[in-house]
Order: sequence, then C-alpha cells, then structure tokens
Amino acid sequence: MQPIKEWPESDRPREKLLEHGPESLSPAELLAIILRTGEASTGQSALDHGRALMTLCENSFRVLADASTQELCTIKGIGPAKAAQIKAALEIARRFAQEEIKRGEQFRSSTDIFNHYHEQLGNLKKEEFHVLLLDAKNRKIKDVRVSEGSLTSSLVHPREVFNPIIRESAAAVVLVHNHPSGDPTPSQEDLHITRRLRDVGDIMGVRVLDHLIIGKGRYVSFVDDGYWEQ
Repeated sequence: MQPIKEWPESDRPREKLLEHGPESLSPAELLAIILRTGEASTGQSALDHGRALMTLCENSFRVLADASTQELCTIKGIGPAKAAQIKAALEIARRFAQEEIKRGEQFRSSTDIFNHYHEQLGNLKKEEFHVLLLDAKNRKIKDVRVSEGSLTSSLVHPREVFNPIIRESAAAVVLVHNHPSGDPTPSQEDLHITRRLRDVGDIMGVRVLDHLIIGKGRYVSFVDDGYWEQ
C-alpha cells in the first residue's frame, strides 16, 4: 500500500486539514495526524490504524478515551508509543472541555453552554439543576447549583432560583440540568418548570434565555429544538 506521503496532496489528512480546517476531517483522519506514521512491515498507513482504532471503539472518541493502553495495543501496528500519543491527545481534549468559562467571558450559543457543562454534568448519576447568571451582554457572572436530586417543581422552586439572580443583579439567565439516563429529551415536568420560571422571570424583568438539558454527549436546547413555546 502507498504511504500517505505518496498520496495526492488533497487526500493527505495533514494537507487536508491545512487547506480546509480540522472540521473537514473524519475521526480516523484526525487520529492519523496524531499517529503520523503507519507500519512499513505490514504496509498499513497511519490512516489504516486510525480506522482500526475507530472500529475497535465503536466510532466513538468517548469509548476510545475509556480504552486502556493494553486494549489499544491489540491493534497490529499500535505499540505503547502510539497508544501514549493517542492518550495524550484525548487528555488534552478532556482538560480543554473541563476548563471553566471565567467571569466576564461571553456565551454566544447553546453549544457554548453545552461545552461549558457537559463534562461536569454529562456523566452524573443524579440530576443537578444549575442557573447560569449573565449580564446584559450575555457574559458570565456566576454559575449556581440550585438543587440536586430528581427534578420536581417543589425541588426547583422559583425562590431558590431567583435569590442568587437578585443578589448578583443578573440581567439574564440560562437554566441547565442533566438527565442521568443520557437521553436529554424534556419530560412534562421539565416543560412545566421551564414555563413557571419563565413566567417569574417576566414578572421580575429577568430574561430567561434558554433551558438546556445535558445528556451523554448530546443536549437539548428548548429554544433551538422547538420546546420554548410548549
């Protein structure tokens, strides 16, 4: 098999990334850039190894991150050095995802909010309800955990939600909670609580911008996904 350096430039993962950006690459192509070289003795390229890794890990970077070094080394051509490269890259990604958006930094979309919370909430075994306090320019003031446990209207009371909002003089808020099942589809209780808190926000002059439900690797935005008026 031809080594990657002998492929047409438009097909090489590194050149493709430089020309079109990292988002244009498949998971296997991204791994090929990390691995850099294949295995000359077997004729396998770094891209072949990337494909084998993704097949082993069900095409999921999350499964790949959980795999042990020994499991990665079961793929022919992946030794301890290459397994360490993969582990290091995934650890960088994990730490980046865990970096807290600091006070004063701006949220521009539901994706920004998901990226801020998913490592914190996505794998919890119990529900937590958070309120993200924002200023008039949607910059973070503070993150407040309001409750812990099964989400009910008695547990998430407007008083508990709006006390920190008033104390911090927030102009807007985003409601955030997780579903330990991993499925972020809103329940009827979620819809009821959201309507109730929006009504209180209207009375108090505080903009309730959205409600995000965090699942395993995915989320629902009430605004983006059409639940806001239900």
